Amino acid sequence: MARWAFWMLLTLLSWGVWAILSRPLESVVSPAQSQAMSTLGVAPILLALWLLSEPSRTASSNRGRLLAFGSGLISSIGNIAYYAALGDAKAATIVPLTALFPVVTILLAVRVLHERVTSIQWMGVALSLAAIAFFYPPGQQRGVSAWMLAALVALVLWGVASLMQKASTLYLSGGASAFWFLLAFVPIGVGILAWQPVSSTVSSDAWALATALGFTLAFGNLTLLLAYAAGGKAAVIAPLSGLYPLVSIPIAIMVFGEPIGGRELAGIVLALVAVVLLAYAPDPPLAGRLSPEGE
Repeated sequence: MARWAFWMLLTLLSWGVWAILSRPLESVVSPAQSQAMSTLGVAPILLALWLLSEPSRTASSNRGRLLAFGSGLISSIGNIAYYAALGDAKAATIVPLTALFPVVTILLAVRVLHERVTSIQWMGVALSLAAIAFFYPPGQQRGVSAWMLAALVALVLWGVASLMQKASTLYLSGGASAFWFLLAFVPIGVGILAWQPVSSTVSSDAWALATALGFTLAFGNLTLLLAYAAGGKAAVIAPLSGLYPLVSIPIAIMVFGEPIGGRELAGIVLALVAVVLLAYAPDPPLAGRLSPEGE
């Protein structure tokens, strides 16, 4: 197995596990507390990224740090919305739905960065809208369910954060961008704990799960960078990294016993195909790619 393929496999496994790890925490702590507690797992990856990143002190690098840090703040809020959605609906539905965040990034990139979008990516946008329609409860004619609203909020915020982090890599290396992105989780976590202190009755098992939640998210970022550094082609890695639901969905079905109907299955398939099409671009994407979004 090629080195980049090994790192890519670890990325898929890491993000795939992350995408459902908050599910057992939903009855113990709030979505915001899950985000705050998960910061413990981010710490060792921050240290690794700091050691791997090359220091830069130019004015442009400061601009890159600001963009990457801001993307981390926005992504953290998106994570909270995602955890809230995951507590109210099936993981097999929420994971592929929120993995469609690149559609927001692409639409914003066209408007803000004046990037060219391929016909394949426009096909991905169309399939994304179709997938969302399949995920929408068929009997619900009025309003939007709470879990759907939370999932869409996560999708939009991750899409915005992804664009910001991509912009940050115009001024920073991929490793430095990932470092400042993840560093933003720290003040968010501290602020949440000041606002919603975690009860002393929360078990050590819950803390361990939350730590694993943060570690798997951050580790996926690190292994993605290592896949690029090992010579993996961006045109291959970008689509593959968005397929972490292929890991999450079987786990959700086997561990949580979630039944999948025909309508949901169609939405999942459309979403996965859309993710691949959305990630396709003629120019190699930069290494500092956001997590699920994250997704």
